Amino acid sequence: MENAAAGLTFRDATDADVDILVALIESAYRGDDSRVGWTTEADILEGQRTDPEGVLEVVKGPDGKLLVVERDGAVVACCQLEHRGTHAYFGMFAVSPALQGAGLGKVVIAEAERRAREEWGVTEMHMTVISVREDLIAWYERRGYRRTGRMSPFPYGEERFGIPLRADLRFELLVKPLV
Repeated sequence: MENAAAGLTFRDATDADVDILVALIESAYRGDDSRVGWTTEADILEGQRTDPEGVLEVVKGPDGKLLVVERDGAVVACCQLEHRGTHAYFGMFAVSPALQGAGLGKVVIAEAERRAREEWGVTEMHMTVISVREDLIAWYERRGYRRTGRMSPFPYGEERFGIPLRADLRFELLVKPLV
């Protein structure tokens, strides 16, 4: 198996990356293209996952960054890192569906954790995951994240975040110590 980290470069996103990042995030989570990978939300949500305004907000955010991952000049993954005091928030994580399952996600999350620890000195990484995504939560648990049982509501009625296909969606906070 090829080394998942081979040939990868990491950089902070710029305004010029917004459209390609929206396309990547949409392809990883929504519609038929997302079914190629295992991170699809197509069975629980329709509509969009994000939009150019949402991505630009993260790119421009004063307390964080959107990390772009490239291989051979092509964007293959991304993730949001936001400094929130003693912890960092990890979000907007997407890996190209055609490349999922080969270890790329593990490399990206490990680099995000390293950067948060080294650049901001934080001791924990936080993220929220839709609580019914048991396979995805299990993947994060294998990376050292733990379920907290702390839930927050899904933004029903805000189509900017998707159109729910079920009534029981909510977000669970997952936490990992970075020390």
